[in-house]
Amino acid sequence: MTLAALSGAVLAAGVFASTTGSPPVDSKDVGFSLGAEGRASVDFEVTKDRSASAQCAVQALSENYAVVGWDIVTIGPTDPGEGVNDGRTTSQRTDLRIDSPAVSGGVNACWIVED
Repeated sequence: MTLAALSGAVLAAGVFASTTGSPPVDSKDVGFSLGAEGRASVDFEVTKDRSASAQCAVQALSENYAVVGWDIVTIGPTDPGEGVNDGRTTSQRTDLRIDSPAVSGGVNACWIVED
């Protein structure tokens, strides 16, 4: 009886892991630059299902890692010819207003937006 219970638990864990193992959206920081006074630009890539819409929290950081600027960016559905990976990966750029000098910036988190 113990072997059957153990086998059932292993099977249930495998099913759970396969359905929750990969995030539906992923991001990669590509670049950061300072613009005119009080502005910064963050370049990043987003990989998601082409038909999905995602939002990403993008931030600029000071040298002591304090958030000095941020915005929520929405990335809508894409066509197969956009970006790479059959439209799943697209390049994004957002301009942020910053309150203090920034030394870096990037994506804090991304998530799928339910329609």
